[in-house]
Amino acid sequence: MTKILFLCSKNKLRSPTAEAVFSSVEEWEVYSAGISNDAQVHVSLEDIEWADYIFVMEKVHKKKLANKFGSAIHQKKVISLGIPDDFEYMDETLINILNDKVPNLVR
Repeated sequence: MTKILFLCSKNKLRSPTAEAVFSSVEEWEVYSAGISNDAQVHVSLEDIEWADYIFVMEKVHKKKLANKFGSAIHQKKVISLGIPDDFEYMDETLINILNDKVPNLVR
């Protein structure tokens, strides 16, 4: 089972959409969380350790993740999807972007 963590700022729109889109993929276990202090679900060290792949929506999330968890992410595959905070939850365009990018990055 491949474990995939999706992260955005507040865990309200982009990362929960990614979790919903990929939750039915066989052989994938998915979870989402937020990096900001006011996130609905906060990313934890346990989440980082659990994940085989960590997808962040923007490069700034990768920097915040490195600042918060330091050496815990050095051995992890942390991939920025380059998806700006321009979408609503389950937005069709966002779903299409996720489907175009994520499966090609997971082995």
